[in-house]
Amino acid sequence: MNIVVEEQVKIVFSSAGNPKTWTPFLKDKGIIVAHVVPGTKYAVKCETAGVDAVVAEGFEAGGHNGREETTTLCLIPQVAAAISLPVIAAGGIASGKAVLGAMVLGADGVQIGSRFAVSRESSAHESFKRAVVEAKEGDTRLMLKKLAPVRLLANGFSKKVYEAEELGADVTALTQLLGKGRAKNGMFEGDLEEGELEIGQTSSMINRVQPVAEIIQDIWEDYQNAKKRVEDFI
Repeated sequence: MNIVVEEQVKIVFSSAGNPKTWTPFLKDKGIIVAHVVPGTKYAVKCETAGVDAVVAEGFEAGGHNGREETTTLCLIPQVAAAISLPVIAAGGIASGKAVLGAMVLGADGVQIGSRFAVSRESSAHESFKRAVVEAKEGDTRLMLKKLAPVRLLANGFSKKVYEAEELGADVTALTQLLGKGRAKNGMFEGDLEEGELEIGQTSSMINRVQPVAEIIQDIWEDYQNAKKRVEDFI
């Protein structure tokens, strides 16, 4: 956090912990703070903690997820109604249609992860990007719920986790199975068999690796077309 201040970072997104831990420190340095939450009660706590915006992340998201397993479709309107802060929708958003839908539900903006994770400029391993592009509907699953729920792409490691959980593995056994550095091994070093491959449900919608500029243009055009379609209905 000291480095963040030294480098004059303007905005910090925090998650996976109490927003009160770092928000006062960052705000005191003039930094804008957004905190990621999986549920309404956490969004309310964020407002009390003094954050500037809340990222409401639904069950569809890749990586670490909420234990409540609330979908973005249900989460966004509830969070928007519960707090007065700007709400940024996340989880299952990879198209302009989804952006428009999130805004109709009450979001002020969106956070997109999976689609940019497999962009040409992404630091992810090319083998991981290729695996995401080849993923089909149902190829991800929320796992390791006794530790910290995380959505993983199917591979040898996720199969071991599934089998262990089916047999009732406890926290200690799952921690040993997870080990250290699996996410790095999978997503950044390309170990598609034993690595931890974190990606969202939108992986089945991603069919090619694109430059970031092209992704943004595609999303914008899709948003405009979706908006026109809704206006035609009205």
